[in-house]
Amino acid sequence: MRNPQLNRHGELIHLLSTEGLPRAVIVQILDTAAQFVSVNDREVKKVPLLRGKSVFNLFFENSTRTRTTFEIAATRLSADVFNLDIARSSTAKGETLLDTIANLSAMAADIFVVRHSESGAPYLIAQHVAPHVHVINAGDGRHAHPTQGLLDMYTIRHYKKDFANLSVAIVGDVLHSRVARSDIHALTTLGCPDVRVVGPRTLVPGDLSHLGVRVCHSLEEGIRDCDVVIALRLQNERMSGALLPSSQEFHQAFGLTPQRLRWAKPDAIVMHPGPVNRGVEIDSSVVDGTQSVVLPQVTFGIAVRMAVMSIIAGNEA
Repeated sequence: MRNPQLNRHGELIHLLSTEGLPRAVIVQILDTAAQFVSVNDREVKKVPLLRGKSVFNLFFENSTRTRTTFEIAATRLSADVFNLDIARSSTAKGETLLDTIANLSAMAADIFVVRHSESGAPYLIAQHVAPHVHVINAGDGRHAHPTQGLLDMYTIRHYKKDFANLSVAIVGDVLHSRVARSDIHALTTLGCPDVRVVGPRTLVPGDLSHLGVRVCHSLEEGIRDCDVVIALRLQNERMSGALLPSSQEFHQAFGLTPQRLRWAKPDAIVMHPGPVNRGVEIDSSVVDGTQSVVLPQVTFGIAVRMAVMSIIAGNEA
């Protein structure tokens, strides 16, 4: 079956997951984003690539960075941006997701940016929109967060240049993390030879061997001589049981401190998709330290989301 994210020419028409994305498409997104980074430094931060297009942000879950950067990205591309107030929308009255999409499509929507608590919701929408309408997954359940994965790849490439010799450790609540899944698929597609997943046994899925990922249940083993350390927060809202004694005990075993960071390479960078829980998965001194690139990640996220929207808007199903 054809990848639902690509048209018959292999061009990107939806962004639903980094899984299955060809390396050439990921590189195209990263290269395009590099051209948009400089827009942040201009006096007038706009380009006309999406002038006349309508972008609808449909966030069925709370978000700060993702929603705001998508709105900024679409505005800088000169699109008309509409943020649906989910709590006051007809979905709160029982309207189905697809009926909501159908009605918004009738209002001449061109791009839907969707965050949803149910895994697969953006795929369902992509199956039912008209050929000229595009869908971007802004996070679905525990499944995927592709633009976060791509901005992470952009950040790594910016600081480390080449994926071919890198060791990358993803530390924390991997079980519930859609970011971890998107990062793993993107890293392996880009040729990163050493991807490590680090965390307690209760927070690491048991089905990673087919991805060529190394699983570590010791922080020292997991980040030893790493080039990149990606810290993840504990997603308590997705935990259905007592998977950890407490956040304090998690910090004692897996929290990233300046002392523990010394296990990684001296020039290792520290990343975090946010929101950051200081003193749990990572110390404030690390978040604010010289090896942290957490804030550049946010800045690069605008450029990456501009790249994704500009690319898909130019392709037909």
